[in-house]
Amino acid sequence: MNIKNYVVITVTFLLLTFTIGSSIMNYEKALKEMEINLKERSLPLSIDNIYSEVQKNIIEPTLVSSMMANDTFLKDWLIHEENQTEKISRYLESIKNRYNMFSTFLVSNKTGNYYTSKGLIEKVKKTNIENAWYFKFKDNPENHEINLDFNKYLDDSLIMFINYKIFDDKFHYLGATGIGIKISYINEMLKHFRLKYNFNVFFTDKKGNVVLSENEFNQPNKLIDIKELDLANKDLAFESPQLFEYKKDGKRYILNGKFVKELNLYLFVEAKLDTFTGEVRKTFILNLIISLFVTILIIIIILYTIKTYNKKLESLAAYDSLTNLHNRRTFNDYFDKALKQFKRDKIPKSIIFFDLDDFKFVNDNYGHLVGDDVLKRIASILKLQIRDSDNIARWGGEEFLILLNNSNLEQTFNIAQKLKNCFENDIELNNLVKEGITASFGVSTFKDDDTIEKIISRADKTLYKVKNSGKNRVEKEI
Repeated sequence: MNIKNYVVITVTFLLLTFTIGSSIMNYEKALKEMEINLKERSLPLSIDNIYSEVQKNIIEPTLVSSMMANDTFLKDWLIHEENQTEKISRYLESIKNRYNMFSTFLVSNKTGNYYTSKGLIEKVKKTNIENAWYFKFKDNPENHEINLDFNKYLDDSLIMFINYKIFDDKFHYLGATGIGIKISYINEMLKHFRLKYNFNVFFTDKKGNVVLSENEFNQPNKLIDIKELDLANKDLAFESPQLFEYKKDGKRYILNGKFVKELNLYLFVEAKLDTFTGEVRKTFILNLIISLFVTILIIIIILYTIKTYNKKLESLAAYDSLTNLHNRRTFNDYFDKALKQFKRDKIPKSIIFFDLDDFKFVNDNYGHLVGDDVLKRIASILKLQIRDSDNIARWGGEEFLILLNNSNLEQTFNIAQKLKNCFENDIELNNLVKEGITASFGVSTFKDDDTIEKIISRADKTLYKVKNSGKNRVEKEI
């Protein structure tokens, strides 16, 4: 594995580990904070808010029913004036209208008469199954109860009755009174709690039996049906708010309970953790996707940067920065492969080694910038005149080396002559240096026992032979 791939893999691993790890840690932290907030703040606050709503919507009718049971007028009427039906009808009508109740009623124990705001409705009898509620309530040791029942005199709707017993000054039982609330109204109220707070709200008696709940929402009829609560054969007996946790169908629930003294019932608010963790999970997934996108973008930028710099480094390592020709090291690698190929297939290969004449004069009299321009123009001419299949290198300073494939000594000599003439006659070079630019060339061809040192040495000796005998010529090896 090269260093580039190693760096990319390492950086990718570190970035992905950090991104995924930090996202998971933040997710776990958010879940823990959400659960703590739910247990310590949201649920207690919500149950208090719901309790306030209950006070307004259910407890008020309970207090009205209690007030009726303790009303002196009602007691005196039952004892002395029950024959005056119109009086009790007006009384029940005024209570119904004043407190906006669905119905008000009174049952006399002495006569068994059942009164509403419309007057005398019927006589309650033990033989009538529809009157069983009254006799059951009468025998109940509790002074009041909440009863759900159908009443044929009230549109056959399911009604929640809040019943209170009436006693005289000596605690003799006189009858029962109370109010009725349509259960559909209660259902809407509980539905409102669920939609507004995301909590399931219901009421139970002390046995854990669910007395009031939202019709459309599935829940057990008894708390003891929730095995995880371990309430079997136990009565609810807490006065202060209690928190329960349990699992049902693989889902975690938190249940907060509070005793409502006015109703003699327990108010429970149930929260399914998945409902509240859903937003946290969505945020986690969104953050993870964004983080991964940013991470991938960073990785792409790193890859691009490494690739760009790698190309630059490769270019710096392989090419001369001034002329953009191969440098000496790259030429040596290419030459080594060409020599092996020559020894295998015997196809002729040759080299041209040339040096610009009197280049020091150019630098000294025209400056190094002009000298650089001359070298770049020489490189451009070489690229135009030499085939792509051949190789050109700046050997050093003003020295250049060309390797020609499938070219014998004579062919290479002719190419060198052509290059010499191009340098002499190039308009751009003559504009740069008015004395003109010339070069001395040494030409050599590959032999069976050659090495790179041997062939370049022969070309170099031929070049310096030209240098020492007048310059601006092409000489081939003997």
